[in-house]
Amino acid sequence: MRRVGRVALTVALLAMAGAAIAAERIPADIAERLTPQQVQAYSGYLVQRNAFERQLEMYWALVEERREHRKRKYVAKVPFVADDYVAQYPPKYVGPPMPVDVQVILTQTRPTVPDKPLPGLADFLESARAVYGFQPTLTTERLFKRAYAQDALQSGLTKDQVVRVYALETGGRGTFDMQAGIDPDTKQGRPISSAIGYAQLLHANSVSELVKHGDGFIQRLYGLASRSDVVGPRRAAIIAKANVLKAMLRNAKMVPNEWSAHQQMAKTPNGLGIHALNLDADVGPWLQVLKLRGLLETAAREAGRGRLTGAELELMNLAGPRTGLEMMQAVGRTMPTSNFFSQGGYYRNTIVREKNGMQLLAALEERMEAGLKKPGSIEFAQVFDEVALGVAPLPSGVGGALPAASVKMRGTVGVRGDAYVPPALPTSQP
Repeated sequence: MRRVGRVALTVALLAMAGAAIAAERIPADIAERLTPQQVQAYSGYLVQRNAFERQLEMYWALVEERREHRKRKYVAKVPFVADDYVAQYPPKYVGPPMPVDVQVILTQTRPTVPDKPLPGLADFLESARAVYGFQPTLTTERLFKRAYAQDALQSGLTKDQVVRVYALETGGRGTFDMQAGIDPDTKQGRPISSAIGYAQLLHANSVSELVKHGDGFIQRLYGLASRSDVVGPRRAAIIAKANVLKAMLRNAKMVPNEWSAHQQMAKTPNGLGIHALNLDADVGPWLQVLKLRGLLETAAREAGRGRLTGAELELMNLAGPRTGLEMMQAVGRTMPTSNFFSQGGYYRNTIVREKNGMQLLAALEERMEAGLKKPGSIEFAQVFDEVALGVAPLPSGVGGALPAASVKMRGTVGVRGDAYVPPALPTSQP
């Protein structure tokens, strides 16, 4: 009993010492506004919170260490085992909350500085105009979906895969110009990432896909311009667009062909302008389809998986191709998702938290099922069926052409020369 008493006393003394240290670390401009009782409560909170933050830091350091270890094993072609992962979920804070009255004083004394707004559609369009002299060719939602469906089916993707990815990424009601954080119907909100379009490509994805397939984009546009039914201003516009893509590709190839370099470039005007390609009726559907097709090719090459469900395709789209495949393996399916995402990504994606790989896959399926019932998903499925049957519903006008003033997108007006009819896809590049 005496030993237990001594241990309890030691713990109490350490807590008091920690509180005293915490009190000393309270900035003077804050401390002078606190009562002794508030200092005591705030100090107690800081002790617990700081201890938790250290524990959390150690957890994520171990996750990163194990991740680097798996990368080395991957290069050496050594299979992963359970010990290559952190089997526990991230710790949760269970201490006392921040005292409400102290929080009020903190807010008054040191107001929170708002985060710098993330680039939005207007920034992508302005960068495209300023850097490349480029304005995307816009069209209607139905024609954009039709182009997307044509390219998807020609590339080996299925209706189920594409519509399910759309249903999850956009909630089943996304528009071709939808950006993450912006309501596609009301256009209200603020960007929470650069993700845009039906597959929600990030700006770095756009740079990467351009580097991989840019030559094919250019060849395809020249092929479209050479068709006998493409003449006059429309033909000139397509040739001009091909030349714009040449300039974009030159800029994209000026940085190392690595994801980190593409991420950095994507934040610059050069990269933001490239991201505007997702909005273009001639390039955008194809760009996003190639991103999804690349996931299929990775699954076949890396894991011998010739078929993927919509949820499996989305898992690779969400986590990254190889990471998504890793979560589908026997060991990865049972491990916490914290092993597969950065700390920031884990906490930003609510669907990811507190699950293992198998549970995340099930959650994606569940959310997809809900999104499939929404109007955008229903229309997309109908368009796929029309394309498969050879039906070509077009708006009124000669050859499906749209009046320039009829195509509007968040304050911008695009000119649609005629209906989009894509030629064959190019051979995939590694």
